[in-house]
Amino acid sequence: MVHAWCVLPNHYHVLVETSDILGVLGDLGRMHGRLSFEWNGSENARGRQVWCGAAERYMRNDPHFWATINYIHNNPVHHRYVERWQDWQFSSAVEYLAALGHSEAARIWREYPILDYGKGWDEPDA
Repeated sequence: MVHAWCVLPNHYHVLVETSDILGVLGDLGRMHGRLSFEWNGSENARGRQVWCGAAERYMRNDPHFWATINYIHNNPVHHRYVERWQDWQFSSAVEYLAALGHSEAARIWREYPILDYGKGWDEPDA
């Protein structure tokens, strides 16, 4: 199940729920390989690396999940493509707002901020 996604000119983010992460990573690798082959061929740039690898992270808890959704939807603002994340047309933001409503999305934004997103999440538990 795809929970959130955002495509930017040079990268993308997607939050996927799966019981087969290795299968998803394999599919992404094949997609990256095919797209880069076609793209490099059209620009006569064989051997150029178009896509970097995919990273997988499990959602440690509800705050991590909701902060990740906020991070994904806010990424076009972070990269200065738009001023409001709702205005980026290449993401799941419109569907997200339609499903939750503006007041619930605002509450989630306040309750699960993206400040220092990811810092300390991969450190061993104390």
